[in-house]
Amino acid sequence: MGKQRILSGMRPTGKLHLGNYLGALSGWVKLQAEYECFFMIADWHALTDHSNTAQISKDIEEVLIDWLAAGLNPEVSTLFIQSHIPEHAELHLLLSMITPISWLERCPTYKEKLEMGSETNYGLLGYPVLMATDILIYKATRVPVGEDQLAHLEISREIARKFNYLYSRVFPEPKPLLTKSPKILGIDGEKKMSKSFNNYIALGEKPKVIKEKVMRMFTDPEKIYLGDPGHPQKCNVYNYHKIFGQRLGEDVELISRKCKEGKLPCTTCKANLANVLIKTLAPFREKREQIQREKQMLYKIIKEGREKAEAVASSTLREVKTAMKMLY
Repeated sequence: MGKQRILSGMRPTGKLHLGNYLGALSGWVKLQAEYECFFMIADWHALTDHSNTAQISKDIEEVLIDWLAAGLNPEVSTLFIQSHIPEHAELHLLLSMITPISWLERCPTYKEKLEMGSETNYGLLGYPVLMATDILIYKATRVPVGEDQLAHLEISREIARKFNYLYSRVFPEPKPLLTKSPKILGIDGEKKMSKSFNNYIALGEKPKVIKEKVMRMFTDPEKIYLGDPGHPQKCNVYNYHKIFGQRLGEDVELISRKCKEGKLPCTTCKANLANVLIKTLAPFREKREQIQREKQMLYKIIKEGREKAEAVASSTLREVKTAMKMLY
């Protein structure tokens, strides 16, 4: 029996940051050894709330470079751009014909956007159908998700069940592959790390910029004066030490104890963290700079990924149209 197949993707929003790496990318790198992986740069999904496409081509390239620098291997996994596979659009249309609007209106992301007062469009409402298409067209049996994404995946499962019931069993029902990753906030210590909030540290950030951003980080809100006892469990900087410092052999228990005793100034703690992040990201930054110079390699990877993805997608679409008696 062959490996189970995985489909996952990221929207192209430019260079990736620490939150992207911890939340998905580091896990993807490990999954390559166990699963047949399809990783998609989801440029159509990006259009649901980004109508300005002036930078999208450059953003796609940045994401691909970051993927390769982090360890995604195009000789093992299929790396491709969503819009390069027109079969996604056709299957999306067909599946939208059997998807009740009530399923889409209960989607957490859609409800969240409505509560925020964001302008909504059909693309946003139909986002789960396109997501289901992305998964089902490759007959992915597993989808790496966090617990907060289970509701989105369940819509994909419901769409697969309904199609199989109405026509014939074409699609496997994709199961979640729950991923646990360290929780990390942006440098503001309030919101998740995001370029939209300008509270991020990019994976390819230069040492000088890393230091500048870390020194702006908020620390323990209850520690007012130098020498006051700190509360590391409430400090965003300490959380970063726990996540990244331990990998370099940092004694985080000692950091915690000195903080609680008021013997570790916040500026010193942040300077130490900057050094940790600079060392952690140095190999990534070097590899990224090397990959950036190899444009022909990037074009080759995109071309080969397109060919591999299209072969699977076109085969699945033919099965769908045969089941629907629409292959004429």
